[in-house]
Amino acid sequence: MSDMENLIDGRRIAATIHDETAVRVAQLKDKGITPGLIFIRVGEDPASKVYVGMKERKSQELGIASSTQVLDEQTSQDQLLAIIRQHNADPSIHGILVQAPLPNHIDETVIYSAVDPAKDVDGFHPVNVGKLMLHQPGGFLPCTPAGVHELLIRSNIKLEGAEVVVLGRGNIVGKPMAAILIQKAEHANATVTVCHSRSRDIVEHCRRADVIIAALGVPQFVKADMVKEGAVIMDVGVNRIPDPSAKSGSRLVGDVDFETVQPKAGAITPNPGGVGPMTIAMLMKNTVLAAEQQSR
Repeated sequence: MSDMENLIDGRRIAATIHDETAVRVAQLKDKGITPGLIFIRVGEDPASKVYVGMKERKSQELGIASSTQVLDEQTSQDQLLAIIRQHNADPSIHGILVQAPLPNHIDETVIYSAVDPAKDVDGFHPVNVGKLMLHQPGGFLPCTPAGVHELLIRSNIKLEGAEVVVLGRGNIVGKPMAAILIQKAEHANATVTVCHSRSRDIVEHCRRADVIIAALGVPQFVKADMVKEGAVIMDVGVNRIPDPSAKSGSRLVGDVDFETVQPKAGAITPNPGGVGPMTIAMLMKNTVLAAEQQSR
């Protein structure tokens, strides 16, 4: 397939989800409830500033009351925990997002566990991770794997019985992605193989996959010879590689060698414009769900 008809347009699908979220925001406001979302950023990491800015702009577009609390790089773990406790106790705040990465002297596990599970719109709290694993209602799914799942569903990709290879075993994408797809549920029931840096024969695993979800963090790792004809390719990676022709001297690429893989794929996400917009869409959806659940 040499043209772009097999592209999965993440921006278009995310826009549809935002429209659905805006309707739910309006319904809450009719009841006198404005969903509230607080972003906490520690330090001046350039990528974090960009990501938080994008998330805050989108939340305000949708009518969600959002703000960003910027803390100094030297903020102690105890100070950050005290701030989280304040937001946990504030009924006007329905969602709390602590932007990663955090400075080295702060333990991310401790911080994510301190957020009230009912306000954990990132889906990182052990309670929400447990609800995902046990397939219990009322929890929040991590935004990126939930976004990948929505892309698959809304692109009419058959998952029941499908051979899915997840490349990467991280807590943010790989593990929850596998958990979502193996559930005994609609739009799941897949046969999932998780490959990682210690896996043998990754190429062979990929070659038999109906769906490959690449979340290794290795630039352009998935090559055409690893992909069977007609496979569905979801590229989660965000990597910066040198490019002398670019103004900045570098450019962003995914974990998939798009130029060579796209002609073989039955469907593929571009990068950018694939998974990225969906992460924000699912964050907004989680925030509204949090407000709905807290107002019952």
